[in-house]
Amino acid sequence: MDKVINRKKQPAVLSIKSIDLTNPTIINLDNGIPVYFLKDGTQDLLKIEVAFGAGLANQPKRLVSSFTNKMLSEGTNSYSAFEIAEKLDSSGAYLVTTIDKDYASITLYCLIKHLDNLLPIFEEIIKAPVFPQNELHILLNKAKQDFIINQQKVKYRASVNFPRLLFGEQHPYGQMAILTDFDEITQLDLENYYQSRYHAKYSKIFVSGKIPSDLDKKLNKYLGSSFSKEKQSDFQPDFNLQKTKYKNLHITVNEALQSAIWIGRKLFNKLHPDFIGMQLLNTILGGYFGSRLMTSIREDKGYTYGIISSVVSLKMDGYFYISTEVGTEYSDLTITEVHREIDKLRTDLIPTQEIELVKNFFLGQLIRDLDGPFAVHDKLKAVVLYDLDLKYYQHLIDRIMIITPEELIMLANKYLSKDSLVELVVGK
Repeated sequence: MDKVINRKKQPAVLSIKSIDLTNPTIINLDNGIPVYFLKDGTQDLLKIEVAFGAGLANQPKRLVSSFTNKMLSEGTNSYSAFEIAEKLDSSGAYLVTTIDKDYASITLYCLIKHLDNLLPIFEEIIKAPVFPQNELHILLNKAKQDFIINQQKVKYRASVNFPRLLFGEQHPYGQMAILTDFDEITQLDLENYYQSRYHAKYSKIFVSGKIPSDLDKKLNKYLGSSFSKEKQSDFQPDFNLQKTKYKNLHITVNEALQSAIWIGRKLFNKLHPDFIGMQLLNTILGGYFGSRLMTSIREDKGYTYGIISSVVSLKMDGYFYISTEVGTEYSDLTITEVHREIDKLRTDLIPTQEIELVKNFFLGQLIRDLDGPFAVHDKLKAVVLYDLDLKYYQHLIDRIMIITPEELIMLANKYLSKDSLVELVVGK
């Protein structure tokens, strides 16, 4: 007889104390590119990602990084953009290019049975892009129109101006495109940037899914030789440039019905010993739906539909920010309330019950973020690209478990004083 479950009795709540992260198999191709294999999947699917040190911070000219990355699959020595798209579609494969401040990636999702047909195409896209002028013209025109439309959105303008406010517009992390930049990008710009950043020296490969036993040999065959002319660029980003002279900035948009508000500061990346503590403190402040900022500014005051805070880790730096959009009449009230909530973190010990709740949420979210081989792939990449130990996530759990209210109030006073924060308002 099956055991009857007592629905009146609450199930036991267990703490997350360890994490069973699949260890990758690591090899080096003949050209020195490291490959990280995560064999963890039951479906006949593969994700192959090639990451290059070709992010926005490495570009000698605004927009060059993003358009070089976008144009990789727009034509090669052997295939036109149409032929590439047709071959991918006929195999049920999916190709995506992504870029952030530090890295650019091109990723192939495919069924294992089509891998032999797709790898030669993937090789061509990575090794022999030609950046056709007609395709570039189309992409530039579309991006320019999108840029013009986005300039009317206070949320977009705040998101692109905030790094400039933190780092300065000449800093690699602070540069911001302007409309005329779209008219100054040339095919030669992309070719030169490709040759300087898209080669083995700046590359890492990540593979996840149900990995065939001979995939290492196949990857070495198609991606193990040299590619691009490995031309050294004269441009080297200077991450020591001083930040902007502005403390606060208000960008007026007369027709705006809402104001976008960003408050934050330059901080540090995940290599810093205080980063994990700041992650937990940030979660309490504005990092989840039950956070203090959401409770105060959304639930109690009704100023906004949502407000978040986050700590962002970059390769060479990092920052903290709070972001929301409110009716223009509530801008000053919202800023006052944000600082009031931050002041509470600096003056009052956070109740143990609240800390335990947030710790459980934080660690539960980490476990959810590791659900499935492709999700683990992304977490692995996040530590490898920072040259961190593969035991980083276990260290994170161990550290979160022992953080005390006294440590959190110390961090709040150390990093969240009002004088250290900058404010950006885009709207009326």
